[in-house]
Amino acid sequence: MSKVALITGGTRGIGAAIAAKLKQDGMTVVSTYVGRDDPAQEFSKKTGIEVLKFDVGYFESCKTGILEVEKKYGDIQVVVNNAGITKDRFLHKMNSEEWEAVINTNLNSLFNICRNVIEKMRAKNYGRIISISSINGLKGQVGQTNYSAAKAGIIGFSKALALENANKGITVNVIAPGYVGTDMVKKIDPTILKGIVAQIPVGRLAEPSEIANLASYLASDAAGFITGATFSINGGQYMQ
Repeated sequence: MSKVALITGGTRGIGAAIAAKLKQDGMTVVSTYVGRDDPAQEFSKKTGIEVLKFDVGYFESCKTGILEVEKKYGDIQVVVNNAGITKDRFLHKMNSEEWEAVINTNLNSLFNICRNVIEKMRAKNYGRIISISSINGLKGQVGQTNYSAAKAGIIGFSKALALENANKGITVNVIAPGYVGTDMVKKIDPTILKGIVAQIPVGRLAEPSEIANLASYLASDAAGFITGATFSINGGQYMQ
């Protein structure tokens, strides 16, 4: 039987590319979304990937959604925590709602999803958990104290979870992309976008497929000795 993979925020951008790649790899893929129905259904029709609407920022919502996936396809072996939002503002102007919304969706969602799959992964001695951080979780960014904190938190969460489950056949890793040529990024004002690309040593944006290819490897059986790692894909923009 094919492995069951759950991709949060998996109907557009990086998430959509990862979902499509894992399906190509032979997995049974379910992508979650929380926004507009029409684009999600269009993605599903185009790719043949089932989409499921629930808010990853709420534990009970995740519990219900995951139970629905399990009932239809069986236990989830692969999780990609990709869902994320931004609410950029200088801290001295940021309100608590803007802080909490980003932390809830981008970081608390990892607990909400992983807590609902980890016991069954441990029982079966197998699992692949991949979470999408960001270059700005590594280096910080003006106007993104909330986003940078959440994306940095993903790395700490993943290292701890990796240690807890390393002897159970479960790997936990992080991908930290730089600027990726998603539809959203390509809509940035051309002058601003040109300035962003000028800061990237390789001289271009990443392709969503490049992120997906790494996720594909980390989700495979071949990556069983890789856990607790953070992989930067940023074209040399930030090197640690």
